[in-house]
Amino acid sequence: MATPFPTTTPIRFINQQSIPPKYPAQELDGKQRQRIAIQVLSHNGSITELAEHHQTSRKFLYQQASKASDALNQTFSPKQNEEDVLFYIPVTKPWLRQVVLALVLLCHSSFRGVIEFFRDILDTSISLGTIHNIIHESVDNAQQINQNQELFRIRAGTHDELFQTGMPVFTGIDLDSTYCYLLSLETHRDAETWGIHLLYLSDQGLNPDYTVADGGLGLRAGQSIAWPDTPCNGDVFHAIHELTKLVGFLENQAYAAITKRDDLEKKMTKAKRRGKGRSLSKQLTQTRVQEANLISLLDDIRLLLQWLRQDILTINGLEYDTRKSLFDFVMYELKRLEPLKKKKVSKVRRSLENQRDALLGFAILIDRGLQKIEERFQVPISLLRDILDLQNQSPTSQTYWLQTEHLYHNLHDKFFLIQQAVVDLKNHTHRASSMVENFNGRLRNYFFLRRQIGSRYLDLLRFFLNHHPFMRSKHPERVGKTPTQLLMGQPHPHWLELLGFTLFKRINKAT
Repeated sequence: MATPFPTTTPIRFINQQSIPPKYPAQELDGKQRQRIAIQVLSHNGSITELAEHHQTSRKFLYQQASKASDALNQTFSPKQNEEDVLFYIPVTKPWLRQVVLALVLLCHSSFRGVIEFFRDILDTSISLGTIHNIIHESVDNAQQINQNQELFRIRAGTHDELFQTGMPVFTGIDLDSTYCYLLSLETHRDAETWGIHLLYLSDQGLNPDYTVADGGLGLRAGQSIAWPDTPCNGDVFHAIHELTKLVGFLENQAYAAITKRDDLEKKMTKAKRRGKGRSLSKQLTQTRVQEANLISLLDDIRLLLQWLRQDILTINGLEYDTRKSLFDFVMYELKRLEPLKKKKVSKVRRSLENQRDALLGFAILIDRGLQKIEERFQVPISLLRDILDLQNQSPTSQTYWLQTEHLYHNLHDKFFLIQQAVVDLKNHTHRASSMVENFNGRLRNYFFLRRQIGSRYLDLLRFFLNHHPFMRSKHPERVGKTPTQLLMGQPHPHWLELLGFTLFKRINKAT
């Protein structure tokens, strides 16, 4: 398949990371560290001499000695009786209420699971109605906190719908902090319902630069009514996923055609031995043509998918107009290939064509961001696009360092500041609604035990998820922090304390 565009597009790169320097201490294995610790503890020479001998710092030696000392103390300390009391808990009614909330929200327990926990572990009883009342008594404080949320800091949001017992649940997430500013059970998902929610959020200060959403008609229509000047960019993941599914379908078709042709060839071989090969000749010819057409179609659409995923819909240095031309070319090629699998290919092509402007909305943000960096540092925008391409290159490749050297030669001392500005632009330009999809997946862990989800329970759930810290994340800056803390930039009390409870603290807790 011929391409009307030159193949000399800029080299694209993956994540810029500097190669960390190697220190002698990093090369030491466990046995070597153990020997060093023994030397320190046995006072076999001064710390300074040992540090010079092993080419490490004094601090490193003290750390190894401390680890060895802790291990020795733990090994030779008297063993504690398993039946010894570790500590006592003052069991009060407020503490039991905290247990109920913790079981429901932290452990995703059903109400009847709470009853069994109280019976088997605490040797006490609690009724279903009491659990229900405890949950709903906490909703008032949660609703008050939710209503006082300050949303003016949110720059980019994403919206979606999931269904619970056939009814839509509206969700809205800040793409930078993962803060949930909308979680509501509705009876309809039309434009009017979405518009009312977005107008209410505007009263709370929500005025994002843009949003990202899938192709939901009611959602997009509601935003165009409530926020006519706020662009709603398309979700790149769903668009690529549609074409990926088409490739998967064609792969299955091609494998089936190969199997069919192979079976016919075996039958033909047997028929020729009996002098009856002509009876299968026409069928075999048709099967070979069908196989060739399917394989050719599969190869072409694979290539188009690769262009769409790695060039057109990724964050790189391509200008918006260039992306639009490339996108139109991909649609032209898909239309040309339609006769081979008209129904399947046509459906995907029309879907992508209808979303073109929304899918390429992120490219406009990239161009505007690069223009601001150009005005700030007074450098050619072509170099900024090269730096953006550099972020998609592996830092272990020779090309990465040759490109870095070229850019540094042109930008001198400005290079590192400009590079950081470009990296920040890339990290804060969102192309997909995967954040809200991930959030919806977390919600289902709470929904599956409760067939009927009330709006009051959702208010409590939204409060909890916004004030509960991340235990792990692929973004290190989020670990140990809550979405509210990430949004506001300052810590807040524990979520149980915000609900009016006093947290249990052990006396003389071992450090």
